Amino acid sequence: MPEIDPTEHEIAELGPKIKDVDDADELREMLELEESGEDRVPVKTLIEDRIEKVEGEDEEIDPQTVDLDDLTVADIANLVRDIDDVGVLEDLLEREEAGQDRKTAKGQIEDRIESIEGSDDEEGEELEYVPPEEKHPDLDHPTNEKQWVENIDDGSYRDMWVYCETQHGELIDVSLEMLGKARQLMDEYNQEYGGDEDGNPEDVVAVLIGDSVGDLTEQAVEYGADRVVYHEDDRLERFRHTPYTEIFCSMARAGGQVADEDQEDVDWKEYDEPRYTVFPATNNGRDLSALVQGELDSGLASDCSGLYIEDAMISNPAKTGKPGDSKEFDRILHMKRPDFSGFEYSTILCIDKPFRDFHPQGASVIPGSFEIPEADPEREGEVIEHEMDLDDDWFQVEVTEFDTLDSGIDLTGHDVVVAIGRGIGDSPTEGIELGLDLVEAFDDAAFGLSRGVITSSYNFEGHVEQYVGEDRQIGESGQVVEPDVYVAAGISGAIQHKVGMDESDTIIAINTDPEADIRGFSDYFIEGDLFEVLPRLTEAVESGELAAALAEASDD
Repeated sequence: MPEIDPTEHEIAELGPKIKDVDDADELREMLELEESGEDRVPVKTLIEDRIEKVEGEDEEIDPQTVDLDDLTVADIANLVRDIDDVGVLEDLLEREEAGQDRKTAKGQIEDRIESIEGSDDEEGEELEYVPPEEKHPDLDHPTNEKQWVENIDDGSYRDMWVYCETQHGELIDVSLEMLGKARQLMDEYNQEYGGDEDGNPEDVVAVLIGDSVGDLTEQAVEYGADRVVYHEDDRLERFRHTPYTEIFCSMARAGGQVADEDQEDVDWKEYDEPRYTVFPATNNGRDLSALVQGELDSGLASDCSGLYIEDAMISNPAKTGKPGDSKEFDRILHMKRPDFSGFEYSTILCIDKPFRDFHPQGASVIPGSFEIPEADPEREGEVIEHEMDLDDDWFQVEVTEFDTLDSGIDLTGHDVVVAIGRGIGDSPTEGIELGLDLVEAFDDAAFGLSRGVITSSYNFEGHVEQYVGEDRQIGESGQVVEPDVYVAAGISGAIQHKVGMDESDTIIAINTDPEADIRGFSDYFIEGDLFEVLPRLTEAVESGELAAALAEASDD
């Protein structure tokens, strides 16, 4: 007998419970109980989906027998990463050529073969280095020195720096998510590489900038930081581009070759710049990440949802310095982000080239991409108060009045998320109000939007205006949510939105178009007008009959 008898629960209660069941046999027993009992189609679908997910996680793919037609390009990229047998890889390549013959899939296999045995291309002459001032003598615009930046002479880099954003005096969830991910990455890094080039373990460094952020340093340590560097000033209560950028870069360059002339030596840092930097892909985090990485003369992969550190075999002569030559670059941060072309991901690499260093390797992370770790009150770390004179000119603009939303900015961590899309076009204000009514009916729910609503020219009246902003956007350039229940009303289901919510346990879609993309990845699809369906769902939630209403509506 399984621990959970589904016949004793409503579907809204089952979602969170079933999510924690990892035994496929136990799930099958639950399915039998439901079939012999109430035999509710939505409940059976929920259990069957969980069985499929659990068995998919447990099943190991045999590269010698797998049907490549069943795999996406991303699946193939993950598969070949762990294959060291060139013969097996060549067989995969032949089967792909005889099958779908996808260029990107073949490229993944060929890159892995090349990383093992090197390139057979004919080597050419080594590229000649021409200094920027000789290569571009007529370049006189203000940023000419930023266009072709030479490397730091024998530059030294180490550690992963995490910018921890705060709101209302607290670390926001994505800051905790990034600290946990950084801790995992650097633990694996130190085990794989033995630490830095001298054999010393590399650290997770948390960066805090703002007003009274010194109160949050211990929390940053508890969530994974080895060292916390903070700068507090009451003028930094609100995010400001120039001072925040200057402070971060001053921290990053402290003790290095390119430190400011008036900056004193520090005893907590003996390298030139961080090896990796990670920022939240929030409104402020996106701005700061671009400004910092530009000031530090490096690149940025924005809106990432996955990170890992691994060596990479590269044959691009711009990176190797010699046509036909392959070179293995180690300690490379692989930064995965959703692709615009379809249900795929691109992996961005920020790799040095001759006479040019690209450090720190930088990424901004979509909120909700990683789990929040458990805090460890026993962890110990070093806390550094950064000292720097702030230029008064950086604070010439004074904010005299602003509004702050009480809730809704952070959509992660809620049991339910109700999201509204362009289906409200006939009556935008009423559509938002109906969505908010459904949010209020649940005990723990948040209100989100598709990008289409935010970029539209709808006119919203009254109080609903405060609920229409970029901070509520869900998707590739917004937040990533994984609630127990996700309600998508009037949302078509484009890939940019899908990547922000498709890990939700139960997805309920409402759309007038029976061919809408979202139907393909929803647990319940209700073909209908959201202006009619949402009030019915709200009544069902308030009366405790959501499961029955869903079954009836989705059957209609």
